[in-house]
Amino acid sequence: MVGVVFCVVSFFILNCAAQVRYDPNWESLDKRPLPKWYDEAKFGIFLHWGVYSVPSFGSEWFWNNWKGGSKETVSFMKQNYPPNFTYQDFAIDFTAQHFDPNAWAKLFVKAGARYVVLTGKHHEGYTLWPSAYSFSWNARDVGPNKDLLGELAVAVRATSLKFGVYHSLYEWYNPLYLSDKKSNFTKNNFVSQKIIPELVELVQNYKPEVIWSDGDWEATDIYWKSTDFLAWLYNESPVKDTVVVNDRWGIGTSCRHGDFYNCKDKYNPGVLQPHKWENAMTVDKSSWGYRRNVNYEDFHTVKELIEVLVQTVSCGGNLLMNVGPTSDGRIDPIFQDRLINFGRWLSINGPAIYGTKPWTYQKDSVAPVWYTSSKSLVYAIVLDWPPGNTLSLVSGVSAFKANVTKVNLLGNPENLHWEFVNNTVSIQFPDKATVKCDWSWSLQIQNGATNEVNDHYYN
Repeated sequence: MVGVVFCVVSFFILNCAAQVRYDPNWESLDKRPLPKWYDEAKFGIFLHWGVYSVPSFGSEWFWNNWKGGSKETVSFMKQNYPPNFTYQDFAIDFTAQHFDPNAWAKLFVKAGARYVVLTGKHHEGYTLWPSAYSFSWNARDVGPNKDLLGELAVAVRATSLKFGVYHSLYEWYNPLYLSDKKSNFTKNNFVSQKIIPELVELVQNYKPEVIWSDGDWEATDIYWKSTDFLAWLYNESPVKDTVVVNDRWGIGTSCRHGDFYNCKDKYNPGVLQPHKWENAMTVDKSSWGYRRNVNYEDFHTVKELIEVLVQTVSCGGNLLMNVGPTSDGRIDPIFQDRLINFGRWLSINGPAIYGTKPWTYQKDSVAPVWYTSSKSLVYAIVLDWPPGNTLSLVSGVSAFKANVTKVNLLGNPENLHWEFVNNTVSIQFPDKATVKCDWSWSLQIQNGATNEVNDHYYN
């Protein structure tokens, strides 16, 4: 009899949950719980790839810089292309001839990523899928003659990674958009005839589990019909239960609305945030797209990238690390090097990252150490090897209980000796040459207590 009652109650709860509907306003939409897969994933790969990858000069804003009169960009065009050359002429050379989506997906798995976000359409308006709303300005009609987005989506999902899409709301030189802008956005033909149908097409055909919106800053969310689209996305779409979106849906929405906040590019506040957030940053410090004029020192080192990940996750964020493929579909060896070595570190230290939650403290007050937690475990991620092989912690003292707590370095199962010394915990590290890790090291602290802070990301 007890079992029957349990089943009935469970069905009732699930049925009620299924009936939750969201109205097209922020008050209602902001009540949607964050799908747990996103918080648990912690790390994703961002890919900026488009027609701008052909000139590969300056940044992905090449067209805008050129038309805006950038001296360097104008000079580059004069030196390399005839006077009558247009930006659209670049599309023919966006061949993607060496694009191997399965190889890309395998690389992302090696990197330790749990999701991938591709620029389906940047501000240039060119779509990497054969959109019915981007005639003759998409990857099927001009350039590679392929559905690049669709091919990568299939390959990524075959590895069990989640697939997402970056989508720019505005397009620099689309006549419909410029007409709406000229009317001070009292007209919204661009949104009604292009953007909303395009977004619905993207969701229905490819079912992305991340929609990374951008290009919203010139007009309000009312003009963009953002809440109308999101209500449909959460209520009716094929990904309504699993999709997550960011916060770029119109003037004033950034850092206020969305399943997770970006706030600004390369956002890394360094303190715990009350809402789920993401640090979208680049391996190439100065560009999201591939650059032919990049220098070696322009790339973050593996150690720098790991430090950004650790700081981000400790403060409750996800890291979305960007690389820029070449126009012919290759991921440059230096990007591969960073991703593969980043994955090497995660292969040992992943338990301190994936599925963790912020702890009581994010950073130790005396040591270059950041904390995460998972049930009965606290992780102390040490960014610099301690002098004399002895690490002293102050903020981490509360994780230690005399005669109960066990401490070891991930990848090295032997327990480490520790003791209380003058209100600090002193931990004796092994000889560095015997440790199976480079760049930074994760202490696993097990004390039998529940160490996770309250879960404040799910309603």
